[in-house]
Amino acid sequence: MSSPPQRPSVTADPRDRDLVRLHWPAELRPAFDALLDIDEAMADVLARATQPALAAIKLAWWRERLEELDQQPPPAEPRLQAAARELLPRGLSGAALSSLEESWALLLMEDQQAAFMRGVALRGTRLFELAVRLLGITMNDRLQNSAQCFSAADLGRRAIIDLVPLKRGKSQDRVPRRERPLTMFEALARRDMRSGGPPFEPEATPWRAWTLFGHRLTGRL
Repeated sequence: MSSPPQRPSVTADPRDRDLVRLHWPAELRPAFDALLDIDEAMADVLARATQPALAAIKLAWWRERLEELDQQPPPAEPRLQAAARELLPRGLSGAALSSLEESWALLLMEDQQAAFMRGVALRGTRLFELAVRLLGITMNDRLQNSAQCFSAADLGRRAIIDLVPLKRGKSQDRVPRRERPLTMFEALARRDMRSGGPPFEPEATPWRAWTLFGHRLTGRL
C-alpha cells in the first residue's frame, strides 16, 4: 500500500490538548504536537472505520511507516515528517512510536472482550511511556494509574467505551511537579468522570483551563 490514509480536515476549535500543551516546556511543545498527532491519526482510523478489517489495514500502514522512519526518510505525510523531525532526535525511535498501533488495533475487537479491554488499558500506557521519555522522567505506578484514567475518559469521549462515573472526591495526594505536564490529562479525565458524561462538557472551556491551572499549582487531582 503506497498511499497514506486521508489526512483529517483541520479544525479551528480549541481542544483539551491545546490547554495541556501550554503547561509543557516550550522547547518540547513541537514534540508534544508530533506525538499526539500520531496517536490522533490512529484514533481517526477508528472514528472513520466502516469495516474493522479495513481499519486494521490502515492501522498497519501507520505501524509500518513509523517503523521505516528508523531506516529511511519519511514519506510526504506531514505527521510522519513531524515525527521524524521532532521525535527521533529526542530518542523516540520509529519502532517505539509504532507501538501505539497495538492498542488501537485491539480496540477494533469489540467482539472479543478480553482483547478489547486490554486495548483500553494499553492505549494510555503506551502514550505515556513515550511522553515520559520526552520529559526526561520515568514511568511509575502513579503515572500508570494516570494513563489508565486518561485513557478511560478519552475513549469515553470518543464513544468507544462507556465512561464509569468517579464517585470519590478529590485526592489529597500531591503529584510531583516534574510529572504534572502529563497528569494534566488525568486532571481533565477526573473532571469528566465526576460529571459522569455524556453529554460531555465541551473541550477547552475556561473551567477546564482553570482545572489545569489548579493542578499545576497544587499537584492535587
